[in-house]
Amino acid sequence: MIDADDLDEAGQYRAAVIDDDTLARLRRDPRITLIDECRGQQAALQTLVPAIEPALRDEPTRWVYYPWRRCAVHILGPLAFHRLRLDRNRNLISADEQQRLLGRRIGVVGLSVGHAIAYNLATEGLCGELRLTDFDELELANLNRVPGTVFDLGVNKAVVAARRIAEIDPYLTVRIDRHGAAPESIDRFLHGLDIVVEECDSLDAKVLVREAARARRVPVLMTTGDRGLLDVERFDLEPGRPLLHGLLGDIDAADLAGLSSKDKVPHVLRILDAPQLSPRMAASLVEVGKTLTTWPQSAAEVVLGATVVANAVRRIGLDEPMPSGRVRIDVADALDRIGDPLLDRPEPVPAPVAAAEQTEPTGLAAILTSAATRAPSGGNVQPWHIESTDTGINLRLATKYTTAMDVGYRGSAVALGAAAFNARVAAAAHNRIGQVRWSRGDEGTPLCGSAEFSTGSAPELAQLYQPMLARETNRHRGSGAPIADEVLDALRAVARAEGAEAHILDSRDEIAAAAGILAEADRIRYLTPTLHQQMMSELRWPGDPAPDTGIDVSTLGLDPSDLVVLDILRRPEVMAKLSDWNAGSALGEDTVERVTSSSALAVVTVRGRRLTDYAVAGSAVEAVWIDAQRRGLAVQPVSPVFLYAHDDRDLHALSPVHANTLHNLQYDFRRLTTTERDESQALVLRLSYAPRPTVRSRRRPTVGSTPQYG
Repeated sequence: MIDADDLDEAGQYRAAVIDDDTLARLRRDPRITLIDECRGQQAALQTLVPAIEPALRDEPTRWVYYPWRRCAVHILGPLAFHRLRLDRNRNLISADEQQRLLGRRIGVVGLSVGHAIAYNLATEGLCGELRLTDFDELELANLNRVPGTVFDLGVNKAVVAARRIAEIDPYLTVRIDRHGAAPESIDRFLHGLDIVVEECDSLDAKVLVREAARARRVPVLMTTGDRGLLDVERFDLEPGRPLLHGLLGDIDAADLAGLSSKDKVPHVLRILDAPQLSPRMAASLVEVGKTLTTWPQSAAEVVLGATVVANAVRRIGLDEPMPSGRVRIDVADALDRIGDPLLDRPEPVPAPVAAAEQTEPTGLAAILTSAATRAPSGGNVQPWHIESTDTGINLRLATKYTTAMDVGYRGSAVALGAAAFNARVAAAAHNRIGQVRWSRGDEGTPLCGSAEFSTGSAPELAQLYQPMLARETNRHRGSGAPIADEVLDALRAVARAEGAEAHILDSRDEIAAAAGILAEADRIRYLTPTLHQQMMSELRWPGDPAPDTGIDVSTLGLDPSDLVVLDILRRPEVMAKLSDWNAGSALGEDTVERVTSSSALAVVTVRGRRLTDYAVAGSAVEAVWIDAQRRGLAVQPVSPVFLYAHDDRDLHALSPVHANTLHNLQYDFRRLTTTERDESQALVLRLSYAPRPTVRSRRRPTVGSTPQYG
C-alpha cells in the first residue's frame, strides 16, 4: 500500500498516477481521502467550442495520488485535462501557440519571488517542463509574499512550489534541485533549458547563474520588486553580452561571495539604477542593516513581476520580438494618472436633420443634379462629377473616389448608371425625355454619360419621381415572409426594361447558401488589411469631420452592444490577430443574420464586361430598387469582395492571402445565381419586409445647395 510515511524524494512534491490495484488499496485505508468530480469535468469538456475530437472524449480518466495530502483525485486524461484546463487561454494564447509553449523547458532559480513566477508559468501552460531550485526552507517571514501556508513552514521552498503546481496540473513535469545556485550543480540544472528565470537574493548567485547561462547561450529573465522592473538578457542571441547589462563592471561571482547585506547595497543600487527607484524603496535601502533586516518586498510587487515575466517568457517561447534590455511597469505611476470616464465621455450624438428641413432645389438644372446625386454608391462615396442644364445632364466618373473593391471602376460605373436613371426620372416628372449615351473617356475620366432632354411625356418614369426621392437603404432584419410571385416577376421585368436581368433567389435553401458565401466574403474583407482600412474609413461616427459621404453608423441598425463590438472591429491589429489564427468566423455572423432574415435576394446582371455595360446595369439596379421599395419591400445592397473581379489577377489584387478562397466563393455564387459566363454581376439586393429606417445617409452638397440624404 502507498503510504505517506513511505515516500521517495519525488514523492515529496510529485503526484502519482495510480493503477486500479493501488486505488483499491487506497480505498481501504481510512487515512486516505478520495475526491471524484470527474463527471463534471467530462460534462464541461463536451461544452467546449469548437467541439472536441473523439480522441479526447474517449480518453481514459486517471486517479492521481498526492502523498503530502493523503488524497487521491479523479481527473481527466492528460490530453483532455489540458484541453479543458487551458481553454480559457484562447485566444490570448492560440491553440497552436499553446502547443509550441508546451514544448519549452524553463528553470526558476530562487523560490521566494520565483514561487509566484513558477506558478504563473504552470498555470498559463507556458512550458512542458519546469525546473526549480532553492536551498532554503520556508519561514514565517516569507509568507508576506510567498503563497505558501503555515503547513509548509520548514519545507524546502522548491518543494513547496512544486507541490502547489502539482495540485493544479499533475501532468506537468516538475523537477527540483535543493542546492540552489551552487557552482557544483548549476551546469546540470541549466542543461537543456530554453529560458532561466533568476530570482536569487545573493549577488554572487546572480552572477554565477548568468556566467553559466551565457556559456550555454540560455536567455535570463529577472524581475525586481520595485516599479515592476524586468531585465532581459538574451544570451541565446548575444553570447558575448556583458552580465547584468554591464552594470557591475567586470566583477565575477567569487568577488561577491560572503558580502553582508550592507555591503551588497552599492552593488544593488547599480543593478536597480538608483535614480529610478521609487521613493519608498530608495529610502528603505538607506535603512538596511539599521532599522531594516534586508530590503523590503511585497506580495503585490511579486505578483506584478510574475505577470511581467510570464509575458516575456511567452514572447521568447513563441520567437516573438523580445530583445535584451530592461523595462519598468510602474503601477503607482499609472494610478497617479487615472482617468475619469465621466469626463472622457463623447458628446451626445446630435439628432439627424429631418428630410422636411432640407431645401428643395429650384430650376430644372438643380432638380436634375439633386436627383442624380441621390443615387446609391458603394460606401456612399458618390464617385461622380455631375453638371446639369435645363436641357441636359453630363455625368463623369470621378476616379479619386475609388476603393480597392471598386475593381477597374466597375462599382463606380454602376453608381453612375444609377445616377443617370434618377436624372431621367426627374426629367420625366417635369415633362422632359431623353436617353443617356455612354462613352469611354480618358484615364482621368474612364466613363462619361450625357443626355439631352426634350419636351415629351414618359408617365411610367414620371410616376417614379417621389419613390425615387424616398429611396433608401434599409439594413433592418426582415421577417422572412415570402414575396408574391407577381412582385418578383415585376422586378425581373423592370430590370429587363433597362437592358439587364434580375436573378432572384427566394427559396430558404438558396438564401441560406447565399448567406454562407456572402458571410465568408465579408470575413475576408475584414481580414484583408487594405479592404478593412477602406471599409472602416467609409463609416461615419458622431463628430466625424466629413459626414456628407460614407455610411452613418446610426443607419446600420445596430444596437448599442453591437456598436461597441464594431468599435473593436475597427482596429487593424485585432484583425491581424484573427488573420494569423485563420479565425474570425464571427465577422460574417451579421451578414448571415441579415441575409437569412430576407425574403429574397436579387442579383442584377448585364451582358458584357465594359464600363458602359456596368453603367447600363446601374440604371437597372436603381430601377429595381425603387420599384421594390414602392411595393413595400426593404432593400439593402450587398457587395461581396469578389463582385467586380473578372479573373484571378483581380482576385489576387483584392486579397493576396485569400485569393483562392475568393475564386471558389465567386464560382459558387455565380453558380447559385445561374449567372452565365458572359454576364457581369452589378449588385446584390437584399429584399425583405422590415420597418423603415429612422436615419438616412447624407450626400455631398452640390454648389449652392444643402446636404442631401438618401
